[in-house]
Amino acid sequence: MQGRTIMGQTSIEWTEHSWNPVVGCTKISPGCTNCYALRMAIRLAHNPKLPGDVRERYASTVHKIGGKWEWSGKVALFHERLEEPLKRRNQTMYFVPSMGDLFHEDVPMGYIGTIFDVMRRSRTHTFQVLTKRPERMLEFQHWWFESSAGDYLSNIWLGVTAENQRTADERIPVLLQIPAAVRFVSCEPLLGTVDLRGYLGTGELPSQHYLDWVICGGESGPGARPMHPDWARSLVQQCEGARVPVFVKQMGTVWAKHQAGVYARGDTKGHNIEWWPSDLRIRQMPQGYSSSSKVIDE
Repeated sequence: MQGRTIMGQTSIEWTEHSWNPVVGCTKISPGCTNCYALRMAIRLAHNPKLPGDVRERYASTVHKIGGKWEWSGKVALFHERLEEPLKRRNQTMYFVPSMGDLFHEDVPMGYIGTIFDVMRRSRTHTFQVLTKRPERMLEFQHWWFESSAGDYLSNIWLGVTAENQRTADERIPVLLQIPAAVRFVSCEPLLGTVDLRGYLGTGELPSQHYLDWVICGGESGPGARPMHPDWARSLVQQCEGARVPVFVKQMGTVWAKHQAGVYARGDTKGHNIEWWPSDLRIRQMPQGYSSSSKVIDE
């Protein structure tokens, strides 16, 4: 997943705001290699405009290894941010969190439970939770229902990142064991062909056993790897065949560099939908939901 987050507002097209009561992560699969959240954490750790204690918490999540910045493996908890959604009156869509993984092994179950309780109490808003650790999400679900009423699903979307076929086949079956208002997969950065047909309602199981939404996109930023348009095209065709909404977020830096005029015009992410192949200009949200005017459904 790529994007830029500043003061709660975000350029991630499929959401409206970010909420980061947790910051920090550990790289666990190929999609993590060029983590944009790591770059953001490094910048914030060195931002003199932030209060010292905030900089220190960001700094605790990163360190240098052999002259290269990496996640330290430690997570920082921002308790003062917990009630941010409760203070926002206007309906919005939150990505939770954009600078870490809520289900990282070092985030206490009780703290995750507090976050879910805030989401449950913030019925006006929609919350999108994306993880690379669905096993811990499933563990949390069991813990949550045993320790509380467990009534948190109506405004909460749960998703996993799947950058290739292996991670799709490892993570999606676990996700599909967990009830949610919307269950989705983000194939970003898309690093190869991914066959989701068995997870899109084209099989013989009831509809609640399938994905409700698919996101895909190319990688951007330093060291970006290519996304072939046919990889995205395959996902679009799979989703159209199963009548599952699909959201193509961006074509990626490598694609933009190879298109005459795109990169030169400052579109370093292959972000401008007007330049794309016409059959990939599709940005759909799940039925009954909409994001901001940034979302285009063609």
